[in-house]
Amino acid sequence: QAPLAVRAAEAGCHLLLDKPVATTPALAAEVDAAASRAGVASVVFFTLRFSPTTADWIDAQAATGDWLLGRADWLSPVFGGADSPYAASPWRKERGALWDVGPHALSVLLPVLGDVVDVAAVAGPGDTVHLTLRHHGGSSSAVTVSHTVPPAAAGVTAEVRGPSGVATLPEREEPPVEAFGRAVDALLHARRTGLPHACDLRFARRVTEILAAAEAALGAVPDVGGASPTVR
Repeated sequence: QAPLAVRAAEAGCHLLLDKPVATTPALAAEVDAAASRAGVASVVFFTLRFSPTTADWIDAQAATGDWLLGRADWLSPVFGGADSPYAASPWRKERGALWDVGPHALSVLLPVLGDVVDVAAVAGPGDTVHLTLRHHGGSSSAVTVSHTVPPAAAGVTAEVRGPSGVATLPEREEPPVEAFGRAVDALLHARRTGLPHACDLRFARRVTEILAAAEAALGAVPDVGGASPTVR
């Protein structure tokens, strides 16, 4: 979608994009720059940021601001034996869970714990990837993503821990199509007011940089290009 997004921005169109906005930092930067030059609004659809139950939880934990540790597990059986319509997706087969559901995990952790300054990554079975992230300010988090767990092992969990105790991400209570409608409303609001949304291209670009750094740490891509955190 990145080349199309650049063309749309250059034509003066406001941008509602899916995550990840691109799979290389260079492409993400190109889209971001095109939108900035054209002065168009942008929103990238990170589902949980537009569902009230989960979005309110993220905002509440970000306001607390004293978290030390975080964890997010996005474990899917798409290629692990489930009867899933997503199993026919060539893109998911090629890029794996890191790029498909990794953005969801980061969309929850980054607003709460802050930007990532260091990334370590280890491959697990199938397309499973384990990430350890150090955040600005000293907190840390662990992320596991997979599309190859068996159905009995699937699930989504996220939590943060600190002096305030333990806070666990609630389950989303509405279908994605309703959250998508809120993303459309958010884009219209950004266009009317000129105020950037929290899930704009700048945020999406940062997500791409972090995931590309993780991919480089796995040895999958020798040169991710663009700005990125330290990799180990």
